Amino acid sequence: MALSRLGYGGAIWILIAVALALITRRPVIAALSAATIWSADLIALAIKVPVDRPRPFVVEPQPAPLFLGVRGDSFPSAHAATSFAAAVLLTRWLPGRWPILFVLALAIAYSRVYVGVHYPGDVLAGAVLGTAVAIALPRLVGALPRRLPAPPPG
Repeated sequence: MALSRLGYGGAIWILIAVALALITRRPVIAALSAATIWSADLIALAIKVPVDRPRPFVVEPQPAPLFLGVRGDSFPSAHAATSFAAAVLLTRWLPGRWPILFVLALAIAYSRVYVGVHYPGDVLAGAVLGTAVAIALPRLVGALPRRLPAPPPG
């Protein structure tokens, strides 16, 4: 259950990114990580509304979930989305640590199935979503102009 708690809003990932940014003196790591993680979270939440898939414990109340107080719909898993978005992105700056990052992402994602608040497909969809956001968002940011154009004369 602790892993599920760590995954809320990508909290553990934000802490890792901030620590890395402080150690390397590269604040862009924290900023890009936060933008990526929270974008994955918001997109997952936006997808939940039209899909409207009930959580496993709503469909089959026995056995009771190990984690209480979970609200909202099930598909996709926002925990998996934020975890995989962070793991994929952070491997840019920690390439030798990718196994640790992905083991943590997998553990957080699996914890959601284990505690009974997601189906395996919810977690898989969240992982795919997070991976896609982590690939696309830095490319979009990189495509932005570095300087604002000069104002017109006059």
